[in-house]
Amino acid sequence: MENDSKQIKTALVSVFYKDGLDEIIQMLDKGGVKIISTGGTAKFIKELGVNVTEVEEITKFPSIFGGRVKTLHPAIAGGILKIRGNAEHEEEAKKHNIPEIDLVICDLYPFEETLAKYTNDLDYVKATTGEADIIEKIDIGGITLVREAGKNFNDVVIVPSKNQYAYLKEILEKNIRKSDFRILTTLEERKYLAGCAFEVTSMYDFAIRSYFQGNTLRYGENSHQGASFVGEISKSWNQIHGKEMSYNNFIDTESAIALVYDFSDPAFAIIKHTNACGFAVDEDITIAYKKAYDADPVSAFGGILASNREITEEIAEMIRDTKLFVEVIIAPDFRQHALEILEQKKDIRILKWNNPELPKSQIRTCLSGIIMQDRDAHIKTKQDLKYVTDRKPTEQEEKDLLIANLVAKHIKSNAITIVKNGQLLAMGCGQTSRIDALKQALAKAENFKFDVHGAVMASEAFFPFPDCVEVAGNAGITAVIHPGGSKNDQASIDKCNELNMAMTTTGYRHFKH
Repeated sequence: MENDSKQIKTALVSVFYKDGLDEIIQMLDKGGVKIISTGGTAKFIKELGVNVTEVEEITKFPSIFGGRVKTLHPAIAGGILKIRGNAEHEEEAKKHNIPEIDLVICDLYPFEETLAKYTNDLDYVKATTGEADIIEKIDIGGITLVREAGKNFNDVVIVPSKNQYAYLKEILEKNIRKSDFRILTTLEERKYLAGCAFEVTSMYDFAIRSYFQGNTLRYGENSHQGASFVGEISKSWNQIHGKEMSYNNFIDTESAIALVYDFSDPAFAIIKHTNACGFAVDEDITIAYKKAYDADPVSAFGGILASNREITEEIAEMIRDTKLFVEVIIAPDFRQHALEILEQKKDIRILKWNNPELPKSQIRTCLSGIIMQDRDAHIKTKQDLKYVTDRKPTEQEEKDLLIANLVAKHIKSNAITIVKNGQLLAMGCGQTSRIDALKQALAKAENFKFDVHGAVMASEAFFPFPDCVEVAGNAGITAVIHPGGSKNDQASIDKCNELNMAMTTTGYRHFKH
């Protein structure tokens, strides 16, 4: 196995924050590392009594434009990006007298911190030059160094912020204890730091983009939380009437679109707090709306309405006649008279969707970074169903099972949906146990006087015990769909057979957190 260790012989150090840097510089000096630096950092290093070569000595070019251009030079970029051992690179480096740079320690100008001062401190605003101060904190040279070193992690170590100082110190301490004082790094160490580097640059760029393109919202989930939207909302919808969209409106509307978007047949959804409180599929979109509303007219108040078909005059009239308060209604189109009726409500936000492309990835902040996953885009069809009980579902049960399964995919776990003749009769969501979700759904169905005899039930994850099947069967539910995969699946199958219920499994779980 080829040795992947690389020696640090030369380091470029250029940082805004000097906290904790002194120990690192002294260890590098002890390890015989030549240090190149810029401006204030070079002064800081000299005051430690450590020899330092200023960047201008390498580039043969002065810092210009008030320090805006210092390290943007082939002699620096080449020293970082040169592939060690590559014959062409070695020849060009020798020809142009470009020294290798093996370690880059470089944080970025405090853009977010400066922006926060303008937001939170009026005295700071008065004492500074306004937007010019914010713009000056957009790092160019620094972020270039970080990206260069991150890209060439096979040969170069990158330390992109003071958050990685402790990790670097561990590496240095491990090396300077050796008799020859040589500082070596492994490929694993360099690759880890490269990952940190691109995390830093991605968050930094996102903050800058938010400043330029962010649409400030009135507030976040609650009035004490700030909020903004970053992106091109016109790719998803055009707002043709009503108040400006709030943070909660954005989140709920995305959930509404995602649900009806999964159906090719006419579908109507009513969303409350990202969950479907009403949903139906019907050949007539007006009937689909009526069924969706009837599923839970109480929760529909203040909800988000979404259709994958044009909004008819009849739908608009029903909204008006029931005096339903609607936050948002979104559809591919609206008939003219339907618009005239809806626009009588001055606060309702009317959105015409532009065949939105839902993102292939979902990204959210988590702790000190971000996490990302592929969007759950799987839509099950009849071909995905595996029949596991003695009785097979009827044609209508099978249609309802597929509808129930898709709706369960879009509500918070633990999730249970009960569907009959294309209509969501009730759902249980966000419960800490599946049986509680089922009991919640059955209680809602009873409250709105729905007869669940002949209905079907879907669960977004498998049944660990047969209790849900037993409770559902005793209530009159005749068919069940779930992913399967529990070591205890057979117990639920046996209970279905005992109660003459049909069960299908899909092999796909749909947790939603």
